[in-house]
Amino acid sequence: METIETGKEWYVLHTYSGYENKVKENLLLRKNSMGMENNIFDVIVPEEEEVEIKDGKAKTKVQNTFPGYVLVQMIMSDEAWFVVRNTPGVTGFVGSHGAGSKPAPLLDEEIEVILRRMGKETPKIELDIEVGDYVTITDGAFTGMSGRVEAKNDEKQSLRVTVEMFGRETTAEIEYFQVKKEDL
Repeated sequence: METIETGKEWYVLHTYSGYENKVKENLLLRKNSMGMENNIFDVIVPEEEEVEIKDGKAKTKVQNTFPGYVLVQMIMSDEAWFVVRNTPGVTGFVGSHGAGSKPAPLLDEEIEVILRRMGKETPKIELDIEVGDYVTITDGAFTGMSGRVEAKNDEKQSLRVTVEMFGRETTAEIEYFQVKKEDL
């Protein structure tokens, strides 16, 4: 059974050590030149600032937290996987079992820890939608469908929406950025 990817997730790329920033640059260029703006969103080289005292003077230097690794936020599709995997300097996805298999994304808790260490926070979306409201799905596999909100999770920034598909009700997990409220 094939799973339907509905949202952005973070993946870890293995790169040649010392080429992390070059991979980031290449990936951002390829994202635009190959029309992947709707699949590839953010590329991060995990770094921390360290203060070093040398000869009585404080110097700040940026230290690569995970040498040989780059984080990419993307919606996994065959095309996006191919573009990322074939970016110069990328040796593969972490969590992929080879032979073209799709990698496992980072857990929300894992990426939050990394972003917090870098001094970045994941942006929270304020959504004026409540359980029982009707929404139109604007992004992902269910684009254009309307449904009723069954549950709202502010922590995960997601909704559980019931949509009608093939004459049956189906529940879908949809992220906040993928919906708009229907005006009744």
